[in-house]
Amino acid sequence: MGRIFISAAHGGKEAGASDPGAIAGGTTEAREMILLRDLIVTELRARSFEVLAVPDDLSAAQTIAWINSRARSTDVALEVHSDAASNPTVRGASVFYIANNDQRKTHAEMLLLGLLRRVPQLPNRGAKPDTNSGLGSLQFCRQTAIAALLFQVGFLSNPEDRALLQTRRRDFALGIVDGLTSWSRAIDPSPANAPEANYPAINININGQNYPEQGILINGNSYIPIDLVDRLRIDLSKAPEVRRITYRRVVYVKAIELREFQVAIGWDSASRTLKLRSILTVCTGNMDQIISHGNTSEVQLQIFLRNNYENALIQFPDVPKLYREEATIEGVNHDIAFCQMCLETGFLRFGGDVKPQQNNFAGLGAIGGGTEAASFGSARIGVRAHIQHLKAYASLEPLVQEEVDPRFRFVTRGIAPLVEQLAGRWSADLDYGKKITAMIRRLYESAGLL
Repeated sequence: MGRIFISAAHGGKEAGASDPGAIAGGTTEAREMILLRDLIVTELRARSFEVLAVPDDLSAAQTIAWINSRARSTDVALEVHSDAASNPTVRGASVFYIANNDQRKTHAEMLLLGLLRRVPQLPNRGAKPDTNSGLGSLQFCRQTAIAALLFQVGFLSNPEDRALLQTRRRDFALGIVDGLTSWSRAIDPSPANAPEANYPAINININGQNYPEQGILINGNSYIPIDLVDRLRIDLSKAPEVRRITYRRVVYVKAIELREFQVAIGWDSASRTLKLRSILTVCTGNMDQIISHGNTSEVQLQIFLRNNYENALIQFPDVPKLYREEATIEGVNHDIAFCQMCLETGFLRFGGDVKPQQNNFAGLGAIGGGTEAASFGSARIGVRAHIQHLKAYASLEPLVQEEVDPRFRFVTRGIAPLVEQLAGRWSADLDYGKKITAMIRRLYESAGLL
């Protein structure tokens, strides 16, 4: 039977300072996850599993390196997190897995089922690909050499989830252990000392054409020959985090990592075919330039909203149309503005300080830095203010329409023409631009543009 690595999120050093993770209700994510991790380790050992607990003083990158230096192919790794949201009503558990891996999705569902059987009061937020995370990928799922999952066991910012975690911690641990034991046995059902199986071959299709060489499947992840990466004109020399392995004297690369190099990844289970598709040329130059044109239709924006929040268009049925119209008038990329809105409002769920009736879709502040965000008389004016604020950051050109953005004149014009440059300016979050870019990629995948 394979071994189980357990990591408690946060607690180590990040950028030279101790990282507590989320903070809420007089406690920290690091503290709560260490306590939970310790119970999980105790219970696993009581069930005769070999467990390796990751030291608590390691950074995220050091955690992955620690696991990788000790891991065997039949081992599994789990990191436990809690989440936090500006809206304190948001709650529930979810498990993230590496995208485009149906096997790992099944494993994630095993873990969720184990926990929810022990703690049925906890809402189920589902098994999710790591592309649905804020940054569009999760290092723990991508860079860990063995099968890895990231378990968000609840929202520390929600009083009900926090109370459940603190008063029924052993039930949480038992439920996670139930799922872990099922997962570990699924990864390594063979008796000890059995010879390692050969990696199964898979077919590869590029832009509709079959590729003559096959790839391989490792722990449910598709790997492609390095020669194909070169053919795609992708330079991995400066991407050491992209996982490579040598198998039968050929170097292979984990296919999902190519998504960050503007390659869409798909999988056809029936034919065991990995499908690769280059991003349409129309999209490549526009994903980070605020002053440019968008690529999606109103219907595609509507579908994206509904797929992420089924009630999104009940109160604001015209929001997709408004973003396309208002952005076009000012020369702003409506895809970027729309995705920023999705990030800021949680796909029009709102919550926290900004209320739906304020028609403030981008967290714009009021003049004078008041405690409340700015309010607008209609959805159209709120969208217009958002577009104007983006234009202020990205362009020196004058506004086409009458100024309605209350903070337009306070922006240093043209200081941030690229999405990445909004980080630390529009939001204090230094990953803010990356989160918008990840949302754009999700939108384009939903629309079939990737």
